[in-house]
Amino acid sequence: MTLRPSAGFPEIQLRRIRPEDKDALVAGLGHLSERSVYQRFLAPKPRLTVSELRYLTEVDFVDHYALVAVLARSPQVVVGVGRWVRSTESPADAEIAIVIADDLQGRGVGTQLGRALAVAARGRGIERFTASMLPDNQAAHRLFAKISSQLQTVHHQGVDELVAPLTVAA
Repeated sequence: MTLRPSAGFPEIQLRRIRPEDKDALVAGLGHLSERSVYQRFLAPKPRLTVSELRYLTEVDFVDHYALVAVLARSPQVVVGVGRWVRSTESPADAEIAIVIADDLQGRGVGTQLGRALAVAARGRGIERFTASMLPDNQAAHRLFAKISSQLQTVHHQGVDELVAPLTVAA
């Protein structure tokens, strides 16, 4: 899938993550603002370990599904990552996470990733996305509302826990 986030920005392509994307993920993390990193990981994250990189890039696309947004003209440059991981306790649920490069936030890349993830999830028997996010991360809250119109939010220990049923077409 190719999209143009807005005038003046390059075309973006969505594709499945690959094991060879490890270096691109490291580079991408290094280009995120501290705030974006904190909002994604809910903690400071100066680097990714070897085992984290393996976990993030070597996925089965059944219980762990991940897409990257890359520059169409430089497909080695990752500008966004979205993933879901199926719950072992409740196989119809999956936790979703999305991060977009700072200069492309608010331009539709996260929405496209979220919708593509929802389509893949429904096709694999996932009925609900869950996510943990900071209450002041309004962009993430808006993105979740685009994935499902039936959001449930519970504030727990300083974090919003969201549940989004995927029965409504994204």
